[in-house]
Amino acid sequence: MHGERFVYESPWVNLSLVDVEIPGADRFEHHVIRMPADAAGTIIHDPQRGVLLLWRHRFISDTWGWEIPAGRVEPDEEPIEAAAREALEESGWRPGPLTRLTSYRWAIGVSDGSFHLYRADGAHYIGEPTDAGESERIEWKTVAEVRALLQASKITDGLTLTALLWALSFGEI
Repeated sequence: MHGERFVYESPWVNLSLVDVEIPGADRFEHHVIRMPADAAGTIIHDPQRGVLLLWRHRFISDTWGWEIPAGRVEPDEEPIEAAAREALEESGWRPGPLTRLTSYRWAIGVSDGSFHLYRADGAHYIGEPTDAGESERIEWKTVAEVRALLQASKITDGLTLTALLWALSFGEI
């Protein structure tokens, strides 16, 4: 890297052009999305109820789909704290003990953004979500229903896909 020039900056996302030289290639400018904060998400799993999912509309792609609760890690938080907070705010259910599943870079070729994934053992209903704009409805889906939703492409959010496929692959749900 020979330098970086920011084209756009906000509290949510920054766009820069990085002057880079890769061995065996010419020097060039590469667009980079810099994320000021990581994100964290939680699979809330209850053996009797299943997996708690949110039915959401995403205006950017103008699509509907099922997602796990997730959101931004605030500057004063650890990812596990953000995962628990977001789950409660978005669903109204306080997650049980959280276990770390994995962390990953969601678009490593163009961004430095990171997602942190957790699984909660059950949840206790507190009340209506405080962040009501996050979903149209909240439902418990059995693991078999989750598998069917995955097969039918009814779950297209990358964070949710990664979390559920990870959990299913390693017997976490």
